[in-house]
Amino acid sequence: MNDIPSKDVQAKGMIAPVPATPARRNWVALGTIVRREVTRILRIWAQTLVPPAITMTLYFLIFGGLIGSRVGQMDGISYMAFIVPGLVMMSVIQNSYGNISSSFFGAKFGRHVEELLVSPMPNHVILGGYVAGAVLRGLMVGVIVLLISMFFTPVRMPHPLVTLTTVILGATIFSLAGFVNAVYAKKFDDIAIVPTFILTPLTYLGGVFYSVKLLPGWAETLTHLNPIFYMVNAFRYGLLGVSDVPLWVAYSLMLGFVAALSAIGLWLLKRGVGLRS
Repeated sequence: MNDIPSKDVQAKGMIAPVPATPARRNWVALGTIVRREVTRILRIWAQTLVPPAITMTLYFLIFGGLIGSRVGQMDGISYMAFIVPGLVMMSVIQNSYGNISSSFFGAKFGRHVEELLVSPMPNHVILGGYVAGAVLRGLMVGVIVLLISMFFTPVRMPHPLVTLTTVILGATIFSLAGFVNAVYAKKFDDIAIVPTFILTPLTYLGGVFYSVKLLPGWAETLTHLNPIFYMVNAFRYGLLGVSDVPLWVAYSLMLGFVAALSAIGLWLLKRGVGLRS
């Protein structure tokens, strides 16, 4: 049989089915995973979208309003405006990481991730679907926090392309990191260790609330070893037009992390590390 419609089909005005190519099947599979993740995020919106909004509002009130009024300016910018990029990026990072680590570990715990592994679905589609879902949650929260910030300070965006690409790269990096965490986690407590003891300290020490120029020499050097510092500053450049690091350095680092973590994630899926038992 070939794919050419028969004369009977043509005579009846029927449309012959389009053959499913591998690329088409992969797009359908990718869209299915992303749609499931987005549906889960929106179904439990009171847990996924509301808490970050409340937390960041408190940050704006306490750090930006009360403390910021005493700090004055930072790098020639009002302190309230200075902390907006850092708080937006912090919320994006935390929610991207938390979404994929909990979602994929839940799939592993429920053992329905095995259905994905034995299906014809390529590993890059599985990884891409979960990462895309986590990135979308990060972007949703980031937009909410940015809208909240507008109630406290005028928000301008002199470099919108830098703003968008930085937030997408940052969300992708920590989505991939959350995936690696979920693969190796053996119980639900394991997915909270990295955010608590690694992610949170790196975020607070990544220049969210201060300029690195205020630090002594040794502390400034240590801060430059923190990858979140480069993401926050690239995003700050997109929103405010100022940065403590060259933009090309920040992008090189972020793209390098995306490539390395993607390779690790695909290797883990290929080997079935922590997934097949």
